[in-house]
Amino acid sequence: MFSRRHPYLFFLLTFTSIVAVATIGMSLLFVLGAKTSDFEFGEKVGVIEVNGIIADAKNVIQNLKHFREDNSIKAIVIRIDSPGGAVGPSQEIFREIRKTLSTKKVIASMGAIAASGGYYVAAGTDGIVANPGTITGSIGVIMGFTNYQELLQKIGLVPVVIKSGEFKDIGSPAREMTAKEKTILKDFAKKIHRQFIMDIVEGRKMDQDKVESLADGRIFTGEESKDLGLVDRLGNLEDAIEWAGRLGGIKGKISAVYAREKKLSLLKYLSELSKTEFSNRVFHSFLSAEYIYRPE
Repeated sequence: MFSRRHPYLFFLLTFTSIVAVATIGMSLLFVLGAKTSDFEFGEKVGVIEVNGIIADAKNVIQNLKHFREDNSIKAIVIRIDSPGGAVGPSQEIFREIRKTLSTKKVIASMGAIAASGGYYVAAGTDGIVANPGTITGSIGVIMGFTNYQELLQKIGLVPVVIKSGEFKDIGSPAREMTAKEKTILKDFAKKIHRQFIMDIVEGRKMDQDKVESLADGRIFTGEESKDLGLVDRLGNLEDAIEWAGRLGGIKGKISAVYAREKKLSLLKYLSELSKTEFSNRVFHSFLSAEYIYRPE
């Protein structure tokens, strides 16, 4: 047999195989187990992270549904570090949180910033925990674009637009906005602002007049927000997890497990970045309505 004829080589091969298998196993445990529920047992609190600009609600909605249907998850924490983002995705996450409340308790934990659309998301939960210095509030709508008219004239480009209606190219970056268009867009922003206010009234169970008095776009610290009724408690992520766990009926030690994050290749990441950040944050060439805190 090979092991008898070459005992040292056999030992070396066996030892190397064991080390390789152990290394791969530990790596898988670290990668897969660090932020998922796969290697946790017993009653747990699920943590879903909302980071950066809110541009797509799909992953958050999927994670909410997953935790909602997992019987080992007794409560959910939405960890928010976001200045807000697009109107639609912010509203989609809010709605999914509201659907989840009939099944499980959901607590919001605010990090460095949870403003505008970030606060919109938090307002849908059973309770909000913020740091004293968290930047939050910014309850409002912002619309904007970059006008290229003078630049186009200097380089000799003449835009040609054929449209079916007077307002079809409203917000065009190639010309000045008319008084009628400004009126239409202001009315549009007011309607979306009203939706924001009414969802806060519903989610936070606050007086409408009180919310309207705070919904002028200004930002608040977490400490101010608690005094104003926009936040329930001051504390960190661990405090939010503890609160959620107790509300969920966990008596002993509370284990927190994180929703799996969607992994993107470098090429895919740069592609997504070029389509969103580059166009929206640098050029602003298209008219958009956002629940976002953008101090520019």
